[in-house]
Amino acid sequence: MEEEKNNETNKAATTKSGKLDPNQPQDQDGHADEGHEHEGHKEGETQEHTHEHGGIFGKNTELIFALLCGASLGTGFGLSFIESIPDWVSIAFYVVAYFFGGFFTAKEAVETVAKGGFEIDFLMLVAAIGAAILGEWAEGALLLFLFSLGHALEHFAMGKARKSIEALTSLAPSVALVSRDGKQEEIRIEELKLGDVIIIKPNSKIPADGVVVKGEGSVNQAPITGESVPVDKVPVADAGKDYSQEKNIEAQFRVFAGTINGGSVLEVKVIKEAKDSTISRLVKMVNEAEKQKSPTQLFTDKFEKYFVPAVLILVTLLCFAFLVIDEPFSKSFYRAMSVLVAASPCALAISTPSAVLSGIARAARGGVLIKGGGPLEDLGELTAIAFDKTGTLTEGKPKLTNVIALNNISEEELLKIAIGVEKLSDHPLAAAIVKGAEEKIKGIQADEARNVQAVTGKGVKAEVGGKQVWIGNKALFENEKDGIPKDLVSQVEELERGGHTSMLVKRDGDFIGILSLMDVPRKEAKHVLSELTTLGIKKMVMLTGDNQQVAEAIAKQIGITDAWGNLMPENKVESISKLAESEKKVAMVGDGVNDAPAMAKSTVGIAMGAAGSDVALETADIALMGDKLESLPFAIGLSRKARGIIKQNLWISLGMVAVLIPLTILGIASIGPAVIAHEGSTLIVVFNALRLLAYKND
Repeated sequence: MEEEKNNETNKAATTKSGKLDPNQPQDQDGHADEGHEHEGHKEGETQEHTHEHGGIFGKNTELIFALLCGASLGTGFGLSFIESIPDWVSIAFYVVAYFFGGFFTAKEAVETVAKGGFEIDFLMLVAAIGAAILGEWAEGALLLFLFSLGHALEHFAMGKARKSIEALTSLAPSVALVSRDGKQEEIRIEELKLGDVIIIKPNSKIPADGVVVKGEGSVNQAPITGESVPVDKVPVADAGKDYSQEKNIEAQFRVFAGTINGGSVLEVKVIKEAKDSTISRLVKMVNEAEKQKSPTQLFTDKFEKYFVPAVLILVTLLCFAFLVIDEPFSKSFYRAMSVLVAASPCALAISTPSAVLSGIARAARGGVLIKGGGPLEDLGELTAIAFDKTGTLTEGKPKLTNVIALNNISEEELLKIAIGVEKLSDHPLAAAIVKGAEEKIKGIQADEARNVQAVTGKGVKAEVGGKQVWIGNKALFENEKDGIPKDLVSQVEELERGGHTSMLVKRDGDFIGILSLMDVPRKEAKHVLSELTTLGIKKMVMLTGDNQQVAEAIAKQIGITDAWGNLMPENKVESISKLAESEKKVAMVGDGVNDAPAMAKSTVGIAMGAAGSDVALETADIALMGDKLESLPFAIGLSRKARGIIKQNLWISLGMVAVLIPLTILGIASIGPAVIAHEGSTLIVVFNALRLLAYKND
């Protein structure tokens, strides 16, 4: 199980991804037990029961037993008014009602006690038996009917949240059309092997993770990454290559199981087996996340640890109230049983797990993997976020931003010369210049360059049209006799202050232009940061290895509050520690790979583009499956909503107990009203939590 991360020092040294035993027993629907929490469990672990039981009526057995309990109670109660029918007949029906109403509670109590735990719900059975001892058969049967019906409805409601997660498993089709030895055959996805080529028909679901080897078209990736716009796909250059071990496959080549093909036929080479596909890992991690206890759940566990024994002591004392006040033992005993019902903390036990389950399910539907209640609550409390710059706030690759032609040369002529030279260079900036120029002037034809020579760290020189051409930074020209004219130096420095990387172009003895490149901010960055401010994030810091001048230029464009430049990876960890000193909780947003140490140091590590990165899925507390910064406000808004609902549920559950205990002690409320209020509050907190399933990021 994943440990709670309240201690930053310990957290930095431990893994962030919770590991569960794959052989953990699961219920009929394939979900590990979830629901009420019980005494006797280790802190940080979740051993919860769904109370969803199989039986002679299948998954609806509990609800049917509750209804049979109610029918028996109604029949017995009705017959009690007919004088000609002896009392034992009504009592017999009440006994039947006790059987159906108490069956699952008694069964669970025996199983839990056998494991050394304590079943809170068993207190209800004790109260019902107490009522029968006093001859109040009808009231005891009513207690069990309302209790069992309330639980059945509660589990039905909780099932809605689980079905949202279960729906993830149905995203990928069960069969695939594979091409082997020139023949096409349909096989189960479990039989697919690495390297198999599968045929994806138009408008059908993609059955496996892979790369496109034939065909072009768009794919709807919303089920996995949350992207609203279909992503265009093209074939890889080398269809025979083994891509199963490739770490960074470009989005235009890669497809995920569970996504939906557009109107074209695609042939896809399988790079992951069904059990290792992104959707399979996502479902597994979401199911694991349900079991991670949040800080509030740990609080309620500790509260119950002292509260339940205190209630039992109080109930025992109330049984002997007849020794102090003038009343029969039966009245004291009845009052004690009423208090027992009133004080049972079922609503408290389910209040947080129901909200955590609903929040995680809703996040998963939106392309966000939240690994447990701890990250869900922590994300809702954030006041500060640190962002890695490259690839997170920016596009992650340089783009041609300015083309300044000089000395009566046209922009097109300048670009023809630049393309001719840079096409023969293998420098990353050269490729960016060529791409930018071709995008700027469609169909541009490059001048032919010869004798291209790289000048390490400075630029490149070549011969174009019989003339010498130099393209590079200021250092390339500083040793020349005439140097660089002052007005050009001023222009270059002005561009560099704005975060641009500048290059001068010289032909023979004349400077003919300036080219500048920049890792430009994402288009959505400014709007996203504005949304985060609205959500209550007070401090947003950009961490980058670029110089401070570039960092501040980017920060100014997108509206980030602080920019910290000149940072090595180890400096980023120190920066998170520094930020944590002034802010209560800090998140780190990055790619989940290079930023893993800083993420480990933060309260919450958030990885972007995790659908294409196994490492990011493992290291992050929260994984944004798509490479979409817009998912961040959705995740934080959802977490804030979840925290609000958890607080509401705590007030409802604790408030009901606080009201009912004195009312039952004073004799104002009896067992009947107490159980109605008790079960009512339990249902209220569950249905309140289900509101998270409908959350929208307005």
